[in-house]
Amino acid sequence: MENQQLHLHHHHLEYQQQQRQPNSIKSRFRRVCVFCGSSPGKNPSYQHAAIQLGQQLVERNIDLVYGGGSIGLMGLVSQAVFDGGRHVLGVIPKTLMPREITGETVGEVRAVSGMHQRKAEMARQADAFIALPGGYGTLEELLEVITWAQLGIHDKPVGLLNVDGYYNSLLSFIDNAVDEGFIAPAARDIIVSAQTAQELMCKLEEHEPKHSGVASKLSWEMEQQLGFTSKSDIAR
Repeated sequence: MENQQLHLHHHHLEYQQQQRQPNSIKSRFRRVCVFCGSSPGKNPSYQHAAIQLGQQLVERNIDLVYGGGSIGLMGLVSQAVFDGGRHVLGVIPKTLMPREITGETVGEVRAVSGMHQRKAEMARQADAFIALPGGYGTLEELLEVITWAQLGIHDKPVGLLNVDGYYNSLLSFIDNAVDEGFIAPAARDIIVSAQTAQELMCKLEEHEPKHSGVASKLSWEMEQQLGFTSKSDIAR
């Protein structure tokens, strides 16, 4: 697996050498938060998708915020953005800082006190969210920012990079939840999904949020749970 990742990285470096001309794509986003697995996954297409997403951010002059570290898909996407000359911000809880846990990091590393603070800081820094394939942690982060959007705490687009149908079962679950009356049809539209990084970025650029705007009622909850002074910290 390590050799496979090295091969992918070398392929990526060759791509970067071919892409030295000035970037011209204008984006509405300054920085995107990417949630993804700390494992590379068994299918090489997941690893290629992580590199392609990093390259899409570079082409659009977008910086990255992510959970830090250099392992799994997290390492591939962050290295691709870093190699492309964009800023990378890794947010890591102090307990996960040792190198044997996260590996070597690239770019700026910001230490926070715990997992709640990590998610809050990543959300505060980002203009949009994208989930690559991942496990429990990725799913938990994705669903939390979707829930915040549903409540109107933020109106930042949320994208799902559904590589090789990895998230088909999750999308089917959500569609069933709509049919059964637990998710409003309008809230289903919070999730923007595509099978390739380029298609997903194009969809996110065009996405117009729809939510009920109830965040003012919840600002005290945000203070309690996340240590923020107002909803604007995440809504920024």
